[in-house]
Amino acid sequence: MTEFWLSAGLLLLAALAFLLIPILRGRRQQQAEEDRTALNVALYQERVAELTAQQEAGVLDAGQLAKGRDEAARELLSDTEGSEAPRQGHLGKTLPLVAAVLVPVMALGLYLHFGAADKVELTREFADAPKTMQEMTTRLERAVQAQPDSAEGLYFLGRAYMADQRPGDAAKAFERAVALVGREPELLGQWAQAQYFAADKQWSAQLQSLTDEALKADPNEVTSLGLRGIAAFEGEHYQEAIDYWQRLLAQLPEGDASRAALQGGIDRAADKLKADGGKPVQAASLTVRVELAAALKDKVKPDDTVFIFARASNGPPMPLAAKRVTVAQLPIEVQLSDADAMMPQMKLSDFAEVQLVARVSRAGQPTQGEWIGQSAPLATRGQPTQQLTIDRPDR
Repeated sequence: MTEFWLSAGLLLLAALAFLLIPILRGRRQQQAEEDRTALNVALYQERVAELTAQQEAGVLDAGQLAKGRDEAARELLSDTEGSEAPRQGHLGKTLPLVAAVLVPVMALGLYLHFGAADKVELTREFADAPKTMQEMTTRLERAVQAQPDSAEGLYFLGRAYMADQRPGDAAKAFERAVALVGREPELLGQWAQAQYFAADKQWSAQLQSLTDEALKADPNEVTSLGLRGIAAFEGEHYQEAIDYWQRLLAQLPEGDASRAALQGGIDRAADKLKADGGKPVQAASLTVRVELAAALKDKVKPDDTVFIFARASNGPPMPLAAKRVTVAQLPIEVQLSDADAMMPQMKLSDFAEVQLVARVSRAGQPTQGEWIGQSAPLATRGQPTQQLTIDRPDR
């Protein structure tokens, strides 16, 4: 801050110079004019005395004396008229001097009230890496205090609180961030996770709702997938934990340090399941890319509903897993899994073979619509991304 105040002081001196220098310069000019006038008067008086002496000596008569005095007077007037009258500013001298005193006082007061000295100091602090986690948390707290409407600052503060084993404070930070930017899937997942640990790992309807909302908006939201797996494991629902963690494992890049720990959790859940007499079931998941045929683009509306679902090739006609989007979102790539099950007792993993369907329904009805696209029967596991085109009438 020393450099800042030094710079501010130099700028203040420059501003005062604009106020005071014209006053000082005007005083010098006025003094010079006064000195010049006094010299002209002295020369006039000396000339008149000289003419009087010549008249007394008989050199000049009365007429010549009068003529000489007139010429001396004209010269005095000419010199006086040729000089510039002292220029007086419209503000006079008092007001600029008062302004010179008030300007720095007012500037300092306004800066301390409206200025950003705290933000300048924070910027200087963040230029140096923090030495401890506590120091980083303190800096983030001050940053949020200085910019309470920064969702990014609140997000990082919440993460810092979680690392510092303060989940209750983290939950409050994530809640404020959600209020600022909306219900983003990542923020919902972080908020749910903080609440879960703040409640001593007790699952609740609110946590279920938050993670459901996050995964509906983004089926690959990693925090929600991991949290649902933890909650399932703690509740001794080991197969469910395996399913969530396998979906999360698929999102992590090769070489990620978290993969080993996550695989260890899957293995422990599998061991628990075997110990309970069960057999781990490989998670069923299908990824499908849906697009609209070019010939149909003029026959649908952007807000028409599109249902994307998988149904059993040999079984009930109701969807096993489904997603709902709009025509405006096409083309789109979605993942269908047990988490998208329409009924808990009928999941994708319960069937070996399914058919993928995409239906445009202006009325928003999943069972009937105007246009449809269908795939051939395929296995529910081990499939690459499927391509599905809506290209014919739904009959």
